[in-house]
Amino acid sequence: MSRIVGVIAEYNPFHLGHAHQLQAAREAAKADYVVVVMSSCFTQRGDAALLSPHERARMALSCGADAVFALPAVWSVRDAERFALGGVSALHTLGCDVISFGSESADNAPLMAAARLLEAPDDAFQQRLTALTDSGAAYPAALAAAADAIVPGAGALLSQPNSTLAVCYLRAMLRLGSHMEICPIPRASAYHATSLTGALPSATALRGAILRGDWRSAEAAMPPAAFAILADCAAQGQLHRPDALDTALLARLRTMSTDEYAALPDASEGIELRLHEAAQSACTREDLLLLAKTRRYPYARLSRLATHALLGITHDALQAQPLYDTPWLLGFRQEARPLISLLSSRTPLLTRASDLEAAPWFPTERRAWDLWALGAGLPAGTAKGTRLLTL
Repeated sequence: MSRIVGVIAEYNPFHLGHAHQLQAAREAAKADYVVVVMSSCFTQRGDAALLSPHERARMALSCGADAVFALPAVWSVRDAERFALGGVSALHTLGCDVISFGSESADNAPLMAAARLLEAPDDAFQQRLTALTDSGAAYPAALAAAADAIVPGAGALLSQPNSTLAVCYLRAMLRLGSHMEICPIPRASAYHATSLTGALPSATALRGAILRGDWRSAEAAMPPAAFAILADCAAQGQLHRPDALDTALLARLRTMSTDEYAALPDASEGIELRLHEAAQSACTREDLLLLAKTRRYPYARLSRLATHALLGITHDALQAQPLYDTPWLLGFRQEARPLISLLSSRTPLLTRASDLEAAPWFPTERRAWDLWALGAGLPAGTAKGTRLLTL
């Protein structure tokens, strides 16, 4: 029986660090195939991806992945816990043997201990967390401190971006009863580093180089096949710049009703009122988020909330779709046809426009693709028109 390792990613865009992780995951898991579940048009922090899901999938397939599935917006634009639940539920449904992820810690034991605590918090933890938040501490810092008091070392893990996400992956596995093996890959570079230094770059630094036209630095940070795809998209004017949908977003926020604001996901503690107030004076998305940001309302949460408003995503719609158990296959390598046959025998794979139409999450996903296309200067209908990619 073939052995499959699964990876959850964004590839915004694909760089040398991603290629290293895919190769390391294949080797460490002793896997025959690598399956990726990748954010579609919008990322976990709420930003539109620089390249289309189709082109980012092409990059991954050219540089180490055997099959790439999309993670639709109703899961990709979520906090770390629910982003992880969407990705892990897809890998679990596909029957992956191993899950692999980058982490500042490669030791499974403390990661799992932190996951068990957060998934089934005891009274002592809850009391400490409540006391810290009541004293004015920001929630992420309060969570880390409360966890550290119960599980020594958990605070350090929850203060690091990759390890925090790793803990969320393990929480999702506990919730689903998944028995996938765990294969962390030590992260050798800073997640949000802004300069392209060292052997393995950050996606943040790479996007910065691309957006300022530093193509020499971008090329040095990417596998040749991935850079060729990027260069082709740039030559055709098909990159989605960060400010491309600013006007559409502000028009939406300025014209939404009170009821529409109240229906947004995670609209609590007055965060939606602060977003509405900021939208009245902001002229760009960045201005909007900086005006609304406070210690209580962090940038990433506001960014997701703004994207939910843009896409028309409500709290009730997300509650109705907790798990991603109908995976949408974007593409695969020709040599991996036996893998696709195996996965298809385990669960139906969405591969055609008619398949997508029946998925309960697809109306939201179609809006996401159409708005992404608008920002990239492309016509609407790209989601339905996307053909299964084979390399």
